[in-house]
Amino acid sequence: GVALVGLPVFIGALGFTGAGIAAGTIAAKMMSAAAVAEGGGVALGITAGVLKTIGAASFSFGAKTGLKS
Repeated sequence: GVALVGLPVFIGALGFTGAGIAAGTIAAKMMSAAAVAEGGGVALGITAGVLKTIGAASFSFGAKTGLKS
């Protein structure tokens, strides 16, 4: 239960938010490095992309509670 609530908070703190990737954060650096490594795009399934998806989902407390059960 703690991980389910704490994980989105941790991901948000990295800079992966519901509004997108926050400038100047670890998230921005991860996506930039991934884009450079991939020649300009970001491949599906990479860690930064997965974290971006989780951050963008911005699960509500009700959704988190439903996922626990």
